[in-house]
Amino acid sequence: MPPTGSRPQEQRLPPALNVIALATFAASLSARALDPVLPHVADDFGVSITTAASFAAVFAFTFAIVQPVIGAAADLFGKARLMIGCLVVLGLANILGAMSTSFSLLFATRILAGIGSGGVFPVALGLTSDLVGPEKRQVAIGRTLAGAMTGNILGASASGLIGDFLGWRGVLAVLGGLVVVASVAVAVGFHGAALARPPRTNLTALRHGYRTIFTNPNAICFAAVFIEGCCVLGLFPYLAAFLFELGETSLSIAGIVIAGFAIGGLFYTLSVSRFLPRLGVNGMMIAGASLVGLQLAVIAFGPGWKFQFLSLVFMGWGFYMIHGCMQVFASELSVEARATALSLHSFFFFMGQTVGPIAYGFGIQNLGKIPTLLTGAVVMVALGVACTRLLRQTRPADADARPDVQP
Repeated sequence: MPPTGSRPQEQRLPPALNVIALATFAASLSARALDPVLPHVADDFGVSITTAASFAAVFAFTFAIVQPVIGAAADLFGKARLMIGCLVVLGLANILGAMSTSFSLLFATRILAGIGSGGVFPVALGLTSDLVGPEKRQVAIGRTLAGAMTGNILGASASGLIGDFLGWRGVLAVLGGLVVVASVAVAVGFHGAALARPPRTNLTALRHGYRTIFTNPNAICFAAVFIEGCCVLGLFPYLAAFLFELGETSLSIAGIVIAGFAIGGLFYTLSVSRFLPRLGVNGMMIAGASLVGLQLAVIAFGPGWKFQFLSLVFMGWGFYMIHGCMQVFASELSVEARATALSLHSFFFFMGQTVGPIAYGFGIQNLGKIPTLLTGAVVMVALGVACTRLLRQTRPADADARPDVQP
């Protein structure tokens, strides 16, 4: 019988989703691995902290730029195979980084880590979409996101704790080992069934998949996630500076405030199965965009750090309400090239994160903090309204779609 409530629906989600969530957790944990220990890295190699901070930029840019290639490779060779391979690459990159004898070598390992991490999350979303029918897909993606959000929350704090005892090399070694273990867990979790399945596409089908993706009217979701990345994640490099303006110079406080965003994301993953049936997709997008816009306006007027922390929690919740819908729309652009579509989704999202800080910096310098953030707030609300009018829910003829009924 079909499920009659959200809890039975969650219980019927494939157990393999827990393994996929572990993979996204491990990849997200590595993303900010060096941030807390950058001063030690700079001291060891005799470079400035600004130069050492380039690790974060090269990791993010590499993550974005490999997305079209990763998506095509996943559709050609199999999503599970590629995700395991990328986890291995990420783990080895961290371990090699721990053994680096020069700054340039460590820099190269972070490029390799960006490639490995970039191949985990979008492929995990594609695999989740393959395992779960469209009626339960947003709830399933929420579980996959939970792994990533937990990794984002614990990444910097765990790295700092490990760094106090083992140094920055110990951070990379421990996280590298964790990612390798995660790759083994993923392989065991699928136990050959998904891995042995031959690829369901070829170069001809892949070209057709690209045409299918970009001729689908819902491909505007790529523009939507680009704007999300600009308006929301583009703000993050300035949050600590905003706190400094208020006289709050503790980096720990800045870390707590920023962590609020990921906590809000976790709340989304825990609540999506209850809110989605009540609000519907359009309601989720409007509510999420409005919630984000409101929090941007709050931060613009510079409240104390405790209020900013609470604001970031609500911002994270609202952001993933609309972003989760965008992920579902992207997963339905093309069945035969689903990994490609989701990788393009990540590409545009991370390119938005690349452009966002530049746009905010220009606005703050020329217009001021309040007008710039209020503009971002208006853009986010307008984005929510536009998405409800331009994006159309469809029920694709998924070969893997289940006949479940949405509660």
